[in-house]
Amino acid sequence: MSGVIKRIIVLGGGTAGWITAGILAKKHASHSAEQGIKVSLIESPDISVVGVGEGTWPTMRKTLAQLGISETQFMRECGATFKQASKFVNWITANNDVYYHPFTEPQGFNKIDPAPYWQSAVDATCSFSEAVSFQQYLCEHGLAPKTIANKEYEVIANYGYHLDAAKFITLLRKHCVSQLGVEHICDTVERIEQDTSGDINALQTKEHGMQKADLFVDCSGMRSVLLADTLKVPFVPCDDVFLADTALATQVPYIQADDPIACHTIATAQTAGWIWDIGLQQRRGVGYVYSSQHCSEDKARKTLAQYIGCETVEHAKKINFKPGHREVFWKNNCVAVGLAAGFLEPLEASALMLIETSANFIADQLPANTALMPLVAKRFNTMMLKKWRGVIDFLKLHYALSERTEPFWLQHRQSHSIPESLKELLALWRYRSPNEYDFTDSMEAFSAASYQYILYGVGFKSDFSQMKHIYKQSELAKKQLQMTQKRIEQLRYTLPTHRELINKVNTLGFSKL
Repeated sequence: MSGVIKRIIVLGGGTAGWITAGILAKKHASHSAEQGIKVSLIESPDISVVGVGEGTWPTMRKTLAQLGISETQFMRECGATFKQASKFVNWITANNDVYYHPFTEPQGFNKIDPAPYWQSAVDATCSFSEAVSFQQYLCEHGLAPKTIANKEYEVIANYGYHLDAAKFITLLRKHCVSQLGVEHICDTVERIEQDTSGDINALQTKEHGMQKADLFVDCSGMRSVLLADTLKVPFVPCDDVFLADTALATQVPYIQADDPIACHTIATAQTAGWIWDIGLQQRRGVGYVYSSQHCSEDKARKTLAQYIGCETVEHAKKINFKPGHREVFWKNNCVAVGLAAGFLEPLEASALMLIETSANFIADQLPANTALMPLVAKRFNTMMLKKWRGVIDFLKLHYALSERTEPFWLQHRQSHSIPESLKELLALWRYRSPNEYDFTDSMEAFSAASYQYILYGVGFKSDFSQMKHIYKQSELAKKQLQMTQKRIEQLRYTLPTHRELINKVNTLGFSKL
């Protein structure tokens, strides 16, 4: 039998590094020198936080609870707010059109598919998400997803978070070191040593000497120092599917301290990309994701300034990226998490979700000894490749159904730009709605409900008439849609505004679970 895994080194101290180190340390008792596996994180003092990934999925609630971080502490220390949905503005025709992707599933989705029935059962001017979910109402009226009487991580409406990435990393670092036993090495890696099989033996650091381990987790960002530079794993570009390759990110203070805080990410389409708008407690995070082929940097800065309502955005940080991912994510004794594994674009906050998924798989499936590592690596690569392909299809769906006529948007709709897997699904959905048979793997990135929100949000028409004999549940569907409206009537009087709840979290805090 090959050696037992005794030490894991995580290279990189961003969000990916600290979440992965924390989950590994928690699962494998790193605080116990005798019984657990030692988890060390090497963080360069010279690399700053990119900090564009400020939106999370609802999965972050489980991650924080799993790490033992109080929700009250998290929200106070990270300037965090609640995220209930993504709101898409001007993605269809650029005529002030709007649709939502809420985090709460359609009412009664486990009982009946609302797609064949919603239009005949509600006001014709009502959108799909308005008809089937109460959450769009909450977002449009600035209401929070819970009350201060709810316990930590308890929900009334499903939610994730908006957070300050730099502050989040500071909290994770402090918690992982003091509470979970992660060894923190602040140093620069100067050399990487491999054996004849290609395995990484050790990282030579400038101040702390040689650091050996049995498993290395590459969280070194887009440089991918271990997986790409050292192990030569090729990059699979997706720039034929996603055209955006540049982002300008800036921070916008509120005009008044008590200004309302949006409880959703606002994604507003532009001629050559889209602008994200994320409300934190003290500021907004705003950025323009665009294609450098279709827009100059000067024009992009003017577009961003116009959106914000200022003359210039000279201090906006420019970030270049190439959409794509590594051919494999785990090779030999090295596995990549976060930007080292790949990046597509910030739409739908999928980057942090992929970090959480990767970290939990590595922790839960960590091999008992190094002989089993190739088997675990094979399973990880299969699972993550499927996850990435699911994300690619879902993000592309937002572009593929747009009716905008600028070159950027027209190019997104060209047939060769749409993955075959998505083309097949769209062909099926011409005559039926997305359902669980389209997404049979429990590890799928997005559910049928999420696809329905985007599909029918942009006005896609499924012709249910050819199979009308199977749609005989109009009364049940009507009852579920009525329940959505009843739920709105209940919650509109019981939920506080988003800003009110944030203020109460900061003064009173939630009670513990």
